[in-house]
Amino acid sequence: MYLIGLIRWPHNNKPRPGRPYVYSSTVILKCFIVRIWLRLDSNRALHEYLAMDLWYNKKVMKGRGLSRIPSRRTFDRRLVTLSRDIKHRINTMGELFVHDKIIDPFVLSADSTLMKAKGFVWHKSSMEEGVVPRSGIDTDARWGFSHTKGWIFGYKLHMISSTIGSIIVPLAADFTTANISDNQMYSILTASLPVTTIKRILFMSADPGYDDHQLYDLSNSMEFRLVCPVQRYKNTSPDRIKLIEFYESNVGQAIYSLRSTSIEPLIGHIKSAFRIDPVPVRGYDKVCAIVMLSVLLYQILVYYNCKTDSDNPMAIKYILGT
Repeated sequence: MYLIGLIRWPHNNKPRPGRPYVYSSTVILKCFIVRIWLRLDSNRALHEYLAMDLWYNKKVMKGRGLSRIPSRRTFDRRLVTLSRDIKHRINTMGELFVHDKIIDPFVLSADSTLMKAKGFVWHKSSMEEGVVPRSGIDTDARWGFSHTKGWIFGYKLHMISSTIGSIIVPLAADFTTANISDNQMYSILTASLPVTTIKRILFMSADPGYDDHQLYDLSNSMEFRLVCPVQRYKNTSPDRIKLIEFYESNVGQAIYSLRSTSIEPLIGHIKSAFRIDPVPVRGYDKVCAIVMLSVLLYQILVYYNCKTDSDNPMAIKYILGT
């Protein structure tokens, strides 16, 4: 909690309608981090935990800078509005890892993962008819396809991470329903990286879902090369032949192979550590906030471990739920 208060978070200067918030975004963020950290399953449980008159609970309250506990309804409202703020904080933490030379952004990786929605599935036939056949269906979720998992009804986490070295962390992340393709999110993710990081990138590795001519052009305009499996066509253009040749070269294969030891296990580690697949809540805004909070908390815990000279900074499971 003390570390979170020390980090220079971005400020949102845009005016918002209605009354000003009683509790700042950082204070509310600390509250929800307690929920994720202690594996509390609801805002009601978070409120009840903070209300307990125990020495550790009082210590947590003090660490959040609160003299009184926000109401459960306040937690419900602020969780829904927190998503965009969390994305900016994830970008800030990514920049901090680069600035403090904890990671080297020479080679980065982009990837996504599907997450099952909570409750029953909503079949496409019923969805097209606008009929919800039973309660317990997350009507915000959508169907998405994975070559390894098949069709999944739920959501998708998109991420860019570091690749080289012993510390692998997210540098940017976003969240969508499962039907949004990877190539649609690439420009949003890369645009969220700070300029100081982009200038140091030489290669971005990605899976076949990013094999898109516009994405190659976008990467070139940002002065780094997108490396991913390139599909051959009957009349493959000369420019595409060059992409294929580089991917199949020793350098291209070495860059692409780094994915299996970086972003792919990282995503699995985050999903396992924070138990977010299947997602624990319903509704896009709530699911987005919980998943993105998990990514942010992972960054904060790894950064904390780095600053306290932990032997294994990426070992965070022992901290959670305690």
